[in-house]
Amino acid sequence: MEANDSRPLVLVTGANGQLGKELQQLEKKWPSFRFLFLSREDLPIHHFELVRNFFKASKPSVLINCAAYTAVDKAEQEPLLARQVNAEAVGVLAAVCAANQCRFIHISTDYVFDGTATSPYKEQDLTAPQSVYGQTKLEGERQALLANPQTLIIRTSWVYSSFGKNFVKTIIRLLQDKPQISVVQDQLGSPTFAADLANAILQIISSNNWIPGIYNYSNSGIISWYQFAQEIGKLVGSSTPIKGISTAEYPTPAKRPAWSVLDTSKIVSTYGVTIKDWKESLGQCIRELGY
Repeated sequence: MEANDSRPLVLVTGANGQLGKELQQLEKKWPSFRFLFLSREDLPIHHFELVRNFFKASKPSVLINCAAYTAVDKAEQEPLLARQVNAEAVGVLAAVCAANQCRFIHISTDYVFDGTATSPYKEQDLTAPQSVYGQTKLEGERQALLANPQTLIIRTSWVYSSFGKNFVKTIIRLLQDKPQISVVQDQLGSPTFAADLANAILQIISSNNWIPGIYNYSNSGIISWYQFAQEIGKLVGSSTPIKGISTAEYPTPAKRPAWSVLDTSKIVSTYGVTIKDWKESLGQCIRELGY
């Protein structure tokens, strides 16, 4: 970056995660911004003094916080660390943004809900997280809005990408390695291709229309994990049988929401972002993975 470059600086934390990597892929398509991508090693967001000093030196215009403790089951055993990263650090980032006239976008999750709904969750619906991960992410939302009412939060669900670890890449691997696989069929939601979410975020920051608050974002369509796996198998040309099982047959340390469908009408009406069909986006991701 040039020292005298006057373009607004967009800081991305958690740059090595799925969303961070997808934002890096889009950097060249948004030449009106400078970007600085920071991994956990570059800037651990739960080291608060480091964060404050970094802001003083770099003076960003926008912070997109993709950093999070996302190991849902492990969080049950590490609640303090999950809280430090997902809640306390988010509050500090929000406060630092407020003090430095920097716009703050924070990524949250469908896990803030209890998963018992039967229609898509709206932003204002009652939250009731059922896991440590969900509890700490909700606490992060609250701390951010308390410290900085100008915060913009995007809740998303079932995120996958050609980068990092995710359901799509796990299923492809299992289909190659196993004679048969079993996938839960009684948890419903909408997948989110991280590349689509990255595009939506950059559309928001370039719109000059900053309306803080909470927004939902996912691809369109309501499916089960089993149906998701079936489509992945079809797209990669696998003949490995996939069996649908119940959540009870696949117990996990953290409780998963049975219903993770988000109503995305607010982000569409406010920012005009495009919501792609989940099959279209999955196809793009599978092509990126070389199938």
